Amino acid sequence: MPPDFFQNLRAAATLGLCLLTLSAGAIPAAAESAHGIALYGEPALPEGFTHLPYANPDAPKGGRVVFGNSGSFDSLNPFVAKGRVPWQMSFWGYESLMGRSWDEPFTLYGLLAESVDTPDDRSWVEFTLRPEARFSDGTPVTVDDVIWSFETLGREGHPRYMGFASKIESIEPTGPHSVRIAFNEDNRELAMIAGLRPILQKAQWEGRSIADGGIQDIPVGTGPYVVADYDIGRSVTFRRNPDYWGRDLPFRAGSSNYDELRIEYFGDETALFEAFKAGEISAVREFNAEKWDTQYDFPAVQRGDIVKSEIPHRKPSGITGFAMNTRRPPFDDWRVREAMLQAFNFEFINDTMTGGGQKRITSYFSGSDLAMRHGPADPAVRALLDPFADTLLPGALDGYDLPVGDGTARNRGNLRQAARMLAQAGWTVDQGRLVDAEGRPFQFTVLLRQADQSMARVLDIYTQALDKLGIQVRVDRVDDAQFVQREAGLDFDMIPIRRELSLSPGNEQRFYWGSGGANAEGTRNLPGIASPAADAMIEQLVQVTTPEAFSNAVHALDRVLTTGRYVIPIWRYEVGRIAHVRQMKFGHPLPIYGDGPYFMPDFWWWEDS
Repeated sequence: MPPDFFQNLRAAATLGLCLLTLSAGAIPAAAESAHGIALYGEPALPEGFTHLPYANPDAPKGGRVVFGNSGSFDSLNPFVAKGRVPWQMSFWGYESLMGRSWDEPFTLYGLLAESVDTPDDRSWVEFTLRPEARFSDGTPVTVDDVIWSFETLGREGHPRYMGFASKIESIEPTGPHSVRIAFNEDNRELAMIAGLRPILQKAQWEGRSIADGGIQDIPVGTGPYVVADYDIGRSVTFRRNPDYWGRDLPFRAGSSNYDELRIEYFGDETALFEAFKAGEISAVREFNAEKWDTQYDFPAVQRGDIVKSEIPHRKPSGITGFAMNTRRPPFDDWRVREAMLQAFNFEFINDTMTGGGQKRITSYFSGSDLAMRHGPADPAVRALLDPFADTLLPGALDGYDLPVGDGTARNRGNLRQAARMLAQAGWTVDQGRLVDAEGRPFQFTVLLRQADQSMARVLDIYTQALDKLGIQVRVDRVDDAQFVQREAGLDFDMIPIRRELSLSPGNEQRFYWGSGGANAEGTRNLPGIASPAADAMIEQLVQVTTPEAFSNAVHALDRVLTTGRYVIPIWRYEVGRIAHVRQMKFGHPLPIYGDGPYFMPDFWWWEDS
């Protein structure tokens, strides 16, 4: 590794810089500076690497591509909780101190920062900014901008930033281009999370709150694209900044190749697909295997104007399905939740929806080495869970598998099992209705976006099965604004959920499943999980220092979450499916994380043919 940055800086410092350093107080000796940092071990790419392994450094620049979103938007500030923002925005126009390689489980390389320093215990981290780093208006990125961004987003920003802010003991400059962040807890991932926090321009928000801006107050970023035009609720156009400061960085080689990126909004998925068939959109991601096989045979595909590309990956399944709100009855009873799982006829629904072409999610980390093992817990995993045995649900220690139907529409065996679980929970049938001991009917509401036609079809089949049990279900299909409001206010009994999980789960698991924020407005913990075992396993996985201990902690967490019966899982996405105009190209090898907002359009390019 190169010599210690801080020592070199101190040796060459002027008197003014020495005074600045002394005024900051006594600072412990730094670790060696490095070009990158990995959660475990060393970064795969050496200092001086020329490009990321999945980038084409010779990719040509140019071209204009159009993507489609369903719904609407009324904000262009992705860093606050207010409003609906195009989800692509934070990926295209903004940067962090370090950037992530998607070909490693969790490794960061310098982006706005040219180097990173952290001790073995990672109790603090120090970043040294690149002198050439610039905002899109040409002004330099300063240490003041970094400190302001951390403090402001932690205080006024979206809730996803606030949990991290509470773990910062101090943040202070250590030189004209360097800043050190010290943490107040033992958590080796915090240094990496700090490297991924967006850096915004302090001067833009002088004298006003970032949370109070209107749609015209688009945060100034440092990324390769800037908003060139927008029509509220209908479209946003991004153009590549010709003066982008980082275009020659090895980390950016072969990326951000298109001149223009445009997002068009449509009322629902059907309208979006029809627009794609008509040539109004350049590319779509398809998540339904049967639709991919049967509906992508329109004339443009037959002519070769549209290409169907499949992109494999090695990441966990994550969880996709319907979350049950355990904060309120009847889903506060695990036996009821088990009955809901038994009644969900996955085999028949999957055959109807996808032609049986997609495997079911069997646990939160299924499809990866981090998934819980079949059968009883391994000794190391059991040792982690044993202290919480009294709070664990059946199957956590001895083994648990999701119910499997017989593939028929009736699914009688599973419905009988569901009825038995409901009876154990005190529910009985009275004149065709399921009621509790006081005669109150079993009824609940599913909150659903109006544009979500796929989940609506799933619910059509599911509610028919629940009706046979005497359960009354109402599906509230609402517009985007109402959905966001009710989701944030936890105003639902059941709701669709999608949480993508990585090969390096860490602090974000607190936001997804931790009891600390289970009842907070805007929480990501939609089921309201409040499990001492889950909390302990999350703390374990962020504190361990070896890959083996990390895997054991994730296996244990997976058992707690899966056997908690919080979510009715549906199918997983083992391959990315992208249909696109033939001029859109991408290279090989592919990253281990496959497709995602970090891959298309970032590492694609335009090639006339």
